[in-house]
Amino acid sequence: MHARFLGRGVRALSVLSFCLASLSWPALTGAESPTPLEVDPPTSTDTTAESVPSEDTPSLIQEPEYSLEEADRTAATELEATEPPAPVASEPSTEVPPAEALLQLKPLSGAAARFTDLLTPPAEVVQEEAAAQGPESEDALAYNVPIVLDPSVQGHIRFFNVSIRNRFEQWLIRLSHYRPLVDSIFSEFQLPSDLIYLSLVESGFNPHALSRARAAGPWQFMKGTAKVYGLRVDSYVDERRDPVKSTVAAARYLRDLYDLFGTWPLAMAAYNAGEGKVMRALHTAQAESFSDIAKTRLIRRETKEYVPRFMAATIIAKNPDRYGFPQNEVQPHQFEEVVVRRSIHFKAIANVTGISYQELKVLNPELRRDATPPDDAEYHLKVPVGTREKVERLLDRAPTHKFAPLSVPVKGRRVKPEPDSGHWYRVRVGDSLEKIAKRFNISVKTLKSINNLTGHTIKAGSRLVITH
Repeated sequence: MHARFLGRGVRALSVLSFCLASLSWPALTGAESPTPLEVDPPTSTDTTAESVPSEDTPSLIQEPEYSLEEADRTAATELEATEPPAPVASEPSTEVPPAEALLQLKPLSGAAARFTDLLTPPAEVVQEEAAAQGPESEDALAYNVPIVLDPSVQGHIRFFNVSIRNRFEQWLIRLSHYRPLVDSIFSEFQLPSDLIYLSLVESGFNPHALSRARAAGPWQFMKGTAKVYGLRVDSYVDERRDPVKSTVAAARYLRDLYDLFGTWPLAMAAYNAGEGKVMRALHTAQAESFSDIAKTRLIRRETKEYVPRFMAATIIAKNPDRYGFPQNEVQPHQFEEVVVRRSIHFKAIANVTGISYQELKVLNPELRRDATPPDDAEYHLKVPVGTREKVERLLDRAPTHKFAPLSVPVKGRRVKPEPDSGHWYRVRVGDSLEKIAKRFNISVKTLKSINNLTGHTIKAGSRLVITH
């Protein structure tokens, strides 16, 4: 009996547990995943009108009611009427972008490539933007040689404008002194006028410039190239320093280089390195432009920077106001010529004519020893404008200059032959004309006469002719 009652009790307990689980299941599922409330979108396009809920479908979310005064309710109604309609927000996209799109970096845009350029954009960038607007723009400046703006050119612009600003200003002033002369010569050879700025890169148009490679003059001619183009280079005359004759030779050389290479960047590179090196570089690299060979090791770094340096100098020289360089009026290089048929020193000419000795040196930088050469039957000496007749009238009063004998190479050595009239003495530190005259038993007047000395000052290291 006890077993029968226990079995009935177990079955009743199982039925009770099942009923309790059935009743609690909806509550558990409702708590875990609540059903979203579905709200019908408004059909009216008027966003300021309030939506009235339907009587059949009662509102599931009831907004709180606010008790407003009559004045506040009127102000709120007017404010709602004046507000612009709110834009309808678009539903967010559920599409996941690919990983490649998320990892792709957006490149920097704009002409500035450096942080400093972002702060102060270079003037040439503004110039290129103005030139791109068309020829009608006032800032558009035309160059008659290729000008490419790249980081190398910008670096040279900053170098000229900041590092050597004072020196570059002197170069511009000196160039403006000779510019009318150079422009007329370049126009005769039908060369671009902007090539005049090549002399800024070469020497700052300094007639007395001399490089470590022994290139001389404003256009930095080597001795061999100078002779090929008709310039005289010897112990008495170095026409590489002559502003007129060297400019003519440079115009001829540049014209030949352009006819050979067909582009001005390659022609300028050949002017610096030599046409042979540029031709070999083009042939080895199978290239056709300067930018191609500049990326290789076939040309020197000096040549690689030569063309960008010219472009930078041209940009500044054609835009001096933008870079703060003054444009002062400079007297152009002018002169007259006098035919001289014997050797005469500048100091002797200055004594009889009153012309400044320094002015004669400036007008005749090609005369290496400050006197007309002894072996020229007729030498054209340059004198200041307006003094030609005076010099021709008084030139006979000037004494003939006697040059010191030159060193002659003999069997790998250089010997100094003695002149027929005497021998040489090299001035030492502490020497004076009185001491030297007393040492060799001659008068000071004779010593000054045979050496064409006008004053009592002598420099240590100079040589004096001493008679027997």
